[in-house]
Amino acid sequence: MIRWAVDGYDVVFTTRVGGVSEGPYASLNLGRKTGDDVERVDENRRIACDAIGADVERLALNYQVHSDRVLHAHDGMRGTPGDGLWTDEPGLPVLAMSADCLPIAVARSDGSAVAVLHAGWRGLLAGIVARCAESLGAGLTACVGPAIGPCCYEVQHDVADPFRARFGDDVVRDGRLDLWESAERALREAGVEQVERVDLCTQCNPDLFFSHRRDGKPRGVQGVLARVA
Repeated sequence: MIRWAVDGYDVVFTTRVGGVSEGPYASLNLGRKTGDDVERVDENRRIACDAIGADVERLALNYQVHSDRVLHAHDGMRGTPGDGLWTDEPGLPVLAMSADCLPIAVARSDGSAVAVLHAGWRGLLAGIVARCAESLGAGLTACVGPAIGPCCYEVQHDVADPFRARFGDDVVRDGRLDLWESAERALREAGVEQVERVDLCTQCNPDLFFSHRRDGKPRGVQGVLARVA
């Protein structure tokens, strides 16, 4: 797991390493709807929650739909359509999952609230980052986690053109989209004061990450998991 060192919070970007799943889900698959054995997924989620000192029974997550919806989390939250969760409740773990899309963590600098986002190209263009900033308020810091990189993310004009218009011509180079840079620009435009980036490509690193573009289905998912300490 990749830990984001940020005062007042416990935040990790999970990899595919360190779990109990097998085959195309090996090994730390966090997604129940992938076709993996549910008991193994639940154990993987427990392992991930243990890494941040959280109770898996309290774990909150959305039903992800590539939207701009950022919801206030509650204990054991499940099934509500959305792609972001935020919490100001100490100890409540929130999870956003991904397998090439961006996992993003956003936190208030005073240690009082944290959010996790699943942001693909649709979510970025829809404004999920701005919605998250509206939910958390001012004084924010963020970390952009592993996702498909500009080395691999080939896109057509239907995606490239709106990204150039929204984030600048240079976010698409040689037919490849730079999601990392687009996310950083969206965060800074939303008033986030400090932005860190992991800049690891999920497609380029099969030993570390699940990738939809590389593997298709069946395959697992990783994610970003956070709590207010």
